Amino acid sequence: MELNDNEMFSKLKQLYGRFKTSENFFVELTRDLLFVAAVILAVMVVSYLTLGVFGVPAVSVISGSMDPHMKKGDLVIYKSPDRTNIITYQEGATSGYESFENYGNVILYNKNGDTTQIPIIHRALYWVETGEPMWDGGPSAPYSGYITKGDNNRAIDQASPISDRRPIKEEWVMGVSLWRIPWLGYPIIMKEEVIKLIR
Repeated sequence: MELNDNEMFSKLKQLYGRFKTSENFFVELTRDLLFVAAVILAVMVVSYLTLGVFGVPAVSVISGSMDPHMKKGDLVIYKSPDRTNIITYQEGATSGYESFENYGNVILYNKNGDTTQIPIIHRALYWVETGEPMWDGGPSAPYSGYITKGDNNRAIDQASPISDRRPIKEEWVMGVSLWRIPWLGYPIIMKEEVIKLIR
């Protein structure tokens, strides 16, 4: 016997009602998992729509290289570089633009483009073109990119092992830092430490 549309809708409504009110352990577990999945999906969609990042747009600061403007254990919320213009320290000093109590943007980038390594959170100092010296008296840039530095570091990244004497390519930049939330990054740091111990 075939069901018409009204009967089909009525049957589905009854099934949903039983699913919604059931006290069966597995049904309750399924409801809870579906709710968690819906919340995660909603966060991911809102994150993409507002910040251009599909997923959780946050990382934890794991060192003191950005002291005093970002501290170890801070959770940093970032925006996709596609959704904003990166302003360097050099440009910020001219225009007066500041972020995190200093000129220019703090960017989040993958070291040498390697997405398997922990990203670096440092300030974009200036942009160099191919063949320009990366710093006064320094070697020529092998390609165009950003020169970066931690606010608490003496040397720029390109004069240290952090970037192997190479500028940061635009495609290596994961995001532009927007806000920091003190202490909330510590659970992520502790999780990473536990994973290292287990390995």
